[in-house]
Amino acid sequence: MFSRFTRNEFSLESRSTIGVEFATRTARVGDQVVKAQIWDTAGQERMTNYYDIDDILAEEELVRAVFQRTASGVGIFECSDDTDKVEPGTEVEMPFWLACDLLAKEAVRIIVPSCFDTKTKDEIGADAAHVDLRGRCTFFYEFGCKIARLIDDKTIGPLLLVAFRARYKEVLIKAFTAASTVAIKQLPLLTQEEMKLFEAGQSSTMAFKKWRMGGPRMQKAHVLGRTRKRKPT
Repeated sequence: MFSRFTRNEFSLESRSTIGVEFATRTARVGDQVVKAQIWDTAGQERMTNYYDIDDILAEEELVRAVFQRTASGVGIFECSDDTDKVEPGTEVEMPFWLACDLLAKEAVRIIVPSCFDTKTKDEIGADAAHVDLRGRCTFFYEFGCKIARLIDDKTIGPLLLVAFRARYKEVLIKAFTAASTVAIKQLPLLTQEEMKLFEAGQSSTMAFKKWRMGGPRMQKAHVLGRTRKRKPT
């Protein structure tokens, strides 16, 4: 739309960007010439996590995808021959970020990852607090939010919500009782996002204890400690 409006051009090969772009268009309105500067900021919301290491690592998760048509220049996936092509129906494993790019070109179909399969859903439904989500996917929630928009499985979103609701309280309890053996044993089951929540809970608990041990709970403000002498009348 940006190119169509400013330059009267349109290309089917154009791709979305995450940067800021602007252009100008001059139009005559009555006897006056109006020059408009138009800014394209679409995609800026994606810049929020552009340098987030967790976001980058989440997109490195491997997924299985099936090629829908012949693809050239991706022969790296096929080690069985010397061709530089992948034939339709070929199932390969690749990083999520690459699968997204190929999916946008309608070259592949992404298969539901095993970390969101029926077995995992049943275990979360039975006892979400004790499921080893980290063993299934280190970035379970982050990765789930990303892939839920790309595959034909409408149950992933509700699954993430159910899992987080059930585990949120348990994570905080572990953070407040981290000295207990049970809490320590449960830590390897936490995802990266849950570990951050756990560490935040620990930090707040330590800060609270330090505050309680550091002196009186209430102190008179410095400005209130001043006394004013009344002038003799």
